[in-house]
Amino acid sequence: MASARKDESGICKGSKGKGKANGEGKAADHHRKGLRLLFGTDGIRGVVNRPPITATTAMALGRALTLLLIEGKDLGRRPKVVIGKDTRLSGSMLLSAVSAGVMSQGGDAFLADTLPTPGLANLTSSTRADAGIVISASHNPFQDNGIKIFDGLGYKLPDATEARLERLMEDFALLDLKLPKPDLVGRAFPIMDAVGRYVVSLKSTFPKKLTLEGMSIVLDCANGAAYQSAPKVFEELGAEVHVLGANPDGFNINRGLGALHPEVCAAKVLETGADLGVALDGDADRAIFIDGSGSVVDGDQIMYLNSVHLKEKGALANNAMAATIMSNMALEIALSGKGIRLFRTQVGDRYVAECLRREGLNFGGEQSGHLIFLDHATTGDGTLAALQTLAIMKESGKDLRTLAASVVPLPQVLINVRVKNPAEVGKHPKVERMLKDVEVKLRGKGRIVLRPSGTEPVVRVMLEGEDESQIRGMAQECASMVESWLK
Repeated sequence: MASARKDESGICKGSKGKGKANGEGKAADHHRKGLRLLFGTDGIRGVVNRPPITATTAMALGRALTLLLIEGKDLGRRPKVVIGKDTRLSGSMLLSAVSAGVMSQGGDAFLADTLPTPGLANLTSSTRADAGIVISASHNPFQDNGIKIFDGLGYKLPDATEARLERLMEDFALLDLKLPKPDLVGRAFPIMDAVGRYVVSLKSTFPKKLTLEGMSIVLDCANGAAYQSAPKVFEELGAEVHVLGANPDGFNINRGLGALHPEVCAAKVLETGADLGVALDGDADRAIFIDGSGSVVDGDQIMYLNSVHLKEKGALANNAMAATIMSNMALEIALSGKGIRLFRTQVGDRYVAECLRREGLNFGGEQSGHLIFLDHATTGDGTLAALQTLAIMKESGKDLRTLAASVVPLPQVLINVRVKNPAEVGKHPKVERMLKDVEVKLRGKGRIVLRPSGTEPVVRVMLEGEDESQIRGMAQECASMVESWLK
């Protein structure tokens, strides 16, 4: 199991950050305060060929990351950066640009080509690379793309390191000053067996005494990065696999399939009589599960049954798990009944991973389908989550519908309120009073969460409670107040 106290900065510990940033005004002020402008909840993301998702930005990022690696550690060699992508059209362009940035600054680029985000993280760690970069916009449509970075251990970077990268990306004078001599420019090396390595790693996490023989699975790959690896994993373990979304063309990633459209997988489950449906998203770091009746299983239910299974085997570190503030209160209540403590984090699987390491835990996730099994992986992995859940089904002899029935989610209402500056919601003087009033009305049998979105100008107002009509009315009232305060 991973240590609880590993260095959180990973790749750039000790970097001096020399040189003055060229940016002035708001950007420079944000960076002086250690804040981020380019990086969001999960890397840099946006529309292709519109800032910041341009070849220019990608090259600058490759250069800045390599310089941090060089200045942060006494490597005695060129930095080694593993780079992969999903199946969208712009992936090759951005991969080429970020690779050029790495090599121009004196690093070696190891190219994994098309590989799921968790596969890239795994490959970064297993090849003893200094960092990993994956070009992907996860569940977004093909016209979007993004860039995520992993440290040498395969963990996503903390906020502070991302802010330092942004600051250095702006300082072209320093980057140019640090350019190596012609004979020290880096090289590119293809990793020919990246998918095969990942498949072997995934299969090794499944109990050796078990196979998937006799199991029928519908697998929706969303025409994304797992279209090669995921079917092989389940087929080689003996399952009958009905595959959807395994014909990517650069444009059809996430289009009408995958985790955003679980109804397609559900329909196929009913058509084939499969035991289970698994719908992955474009980079396969999360999964949505469908039981044999064609019903979508809530992510909190999946986390509950995996937590309890680990605890029963004596394998749940510190008898606790981590989930975000968006997980249903019913999960917390059900876990408490099993003697399992729940740690809450802000939204984002990397924050869950940081909590796991900090608290010495080995399992956690998000309601949206990101599950992190820290004994096997450093980030969310949809295929891995499916394997662990299938192992529970095989060992217990129970179907997923029966297993999931142990947790009945409380009614939940979510309202998105469009405002000019979502981040101001936590600073408004009337918000705290409103939250206290709601908590009094719920009498400890529900909760309210106000969260500014990291990707759009909205505040998310979420309420849970026993009476759906009551919380719906309260949520609408709170949303109206937030809108009037921040309009």
